[in-house]
Amino acid sequence: MDAGLAASPRHAVRVLAALLALLILSALLSTAFGSVPLPLGQVARALTGLPVDPTVRTIVIAIQLPRVVLGALVGAGLALSGAVLQGVFRNPLADPGLIGVSAGAGFGAVLAIAVGAAAQGLWTLPLWAFAGAVLASGLVYLLAVRHGRTPVLTLILAGVAISALFGAGSTLILTLNIGNTDVQSMLAWLYGSLDGALWRQDAVLAAFVLPGGATMALFARDLNLLSTGEEGAAALGVPVEGAQRALLGLTALVTAAAVAASGMIAFVGLMVPHLLRRLVGADHRVLLPASLLGGAAFLVIADLLARVVAAPAEINLGVVTAVIGVPFFLYLLRRGGGR
Repeated sequence: MDAGLAASPRHAVRVLAALLALLILSALLSTAFGSVPLPLGQVARALTGLPVDPTVRTIVIAIQLPRVVLGALVGAGLALSGAVLQGVFRNPLADPGLIGVSAGAGFGAVLAIAVGAAAQGLWTLPLWAFAGAVLASGLVYLLAVRHGRTPVLTLILAGVAISALFGAGSTLILTLNIGNTDVQSMLAWLYGSLDGALWRQDAVLAAFVLPGGATMALFARDLNLLSTGEEGAAALGVPVEGAQRALLGLTALVTAAAVAASGMIAFVGLMVPHLLRRLVGADHRVLLPASLLGGAAFLVIADLLARVVAAPAEINLGVVTAVIGVPFFLYLLRRGGGR
């Protein structure tokens, strides 16, 4: 990745405005074509406070909209985390799912449910997921880094190994709890779903994603310099190890909160930053806000597809993103060749 490739300010503003418009449009459509389909005009009236049938207002405000907001926050958090990890590792294949962070967070969440800790408060489940994500990201970092560099093959193998380890742990917990009422909750985390979203759930996730994303943005210059190489970044005054640890901690925090809220949803952090880097360049001062908006819009659209493709049945959201993401990942591997 070449940190010197940056879009002109005017082009960057146009792309960000287009992404914001896409997010608004996708949110409106997802709110209208949710579990209870509603006319777009009625949805618009309910959202703008104009007179509308009380039942429609209740459906929009209490049922449909919390799910849309949750999807936007999860997508924004995963895409931001992917953009940061790709900058830290200087590798376009880095992703919270591919390098084990999501699996670690999922294991923490499932373990919290199994031992009854998740019922102790709204903050408990994200904290357990965070602990699992930190452990997974630390292990991958120790395994993948060689003399300050992260070869593609080493990164992928380390991520696969750690994901398999934590995935096996989650499966073991599920096996030991067969027959318990908590199994359905565990499966929801492992396959990804936004069903049953509540405003208080959105508030908890926002408390992690928004401050975490804002703090990531403070490291935009460091990410630009890290993308050129650790030696050059250090020569320009970047505290390399400290910045890397802080950024890995932030991505673990945001990813853990997203997994705790929606379950394991793969490939968002891989696809969105990679595609947007082609539109806005590798300057993280633009790439990070673009990833936030693009990730939010992408997951809202994916959730809409999950609800309408096989209606009245609903496909797990993680399945939809995997169907889109796996071919994209294979394309990147083939395109990369021997690099």
